[in-house]
Amino acid sequence: MASSANWLTRLASVVGPTGPTRQLGGGVWMVSAGGRTLVAKLGASAFDEADGLERLIAVPGAPPVPEVVLTEAELLVTTWVEQGSRTPGHEESLGRALAALHSAPFPHWGGGSSWIGACRVNPSLFPDAASFYGARLRELSTRCGLEHPVTAVAARLAELLPPGGPALLHGDLWWGNVLFGADGRTWLIDPSVHGGHPEEDLAMLALFGSVPDRLLRAYAEVQPLSPGWEERVALFQLYPLLVHAVLFGGGYRSRAEAVARRFA
Repeated sequence: MASSANWLTRLASVVGPTGPTRQLGGGVWMVSAGGRTLVAKLGASAFDEADGLERLIAVPGAPPVPEVVLTEAELLVTTWVEQGSRTPGHEESLGRALAALHSAPFPHWGGGSSWIGACRVNPSLFPDAASFYGARLRELSTRCGLEHPVTAVAARLAELLPPGGPALLHGDLWWGNVLFGADGRTWLIDPSVHGGHPEEDLAMLALFGSVPDRLLRAYAEVQPLSPGWEERVALFQLYPLLVHAVLFGGGYRSRAEAVARRFA
């Protein structure tokens, strides 16, 4: 991975003189360059994430995302989003914008990013939802020792999954990747885009915090939720739980196992 000195030098040569930097987290920095405040992120998923941001920004009405300024091997630089206090308006705008994103048809299941966070995933294309989710769940389960219960779920996906899709998804939509902009808009960062079912994004949003009713109402004004969606939240959470089980084990593995046994 590029050292901080290397990426700062490269950024200065492309964008302009750099100023103060501040580390925001592991491998993520706020930096002044070329008269703008930017965010630099170091990591193997740089090209995939940049592609995801470009795909999201191309969908009319979708949630706004930062502009890609520079992409190189293991380096992604985007514009900075000035944040404000979370308001009901932010939640409503996110609901409507997500529904707009999910209303846009996507040509295939899967594809897109090879990464979700620090976890590699298979970006192959699939002909239907059951094939896509089944392959992804089975592959992750082999990496965290949950093959038996997850294989049983995969065998039932054709009957468990709702109709509709595929749509372009953010793919890693937890509250840490949601920014409440000072401009009143709700921004998204760090995508893991792919073709999937809209309920996947909503289920992941509910995994690490509640989804406000006003967000769901605003979403349904643009795109009604399919009957039975509430019973499928846990089903769609199995994918991110397995990702966390692969990365961190422990309680995530136990939660993933419990969900798998529920739907097996």
